[in-house]
Amino acid sequence: MKQQEITKMSDADIQDQIANRSEQLVKMKLAHSVAPMENPLQIRSLRRSIAKLKTELTKREAQA
Repeated sequence: MKQQEITKMSDADIQDQIANRSEQLVKMKLAHSVAPMENPLQIRSLRRSIAKLKTELTKREAQA
């Protein structure tokens, strides 16, 4: 997810995305621990997208 897309989202949308992606991350980690994933870099990209979303949310709270 690109930063421009994140800045256009509302606070509620960002929180929903964080919840959805966090759930996906837990599932991916579990699946990877049971059987190695074909592309484990997906975990890294998902973790980074969550961090981008949280950073934008924190930035908005600081401005308010």
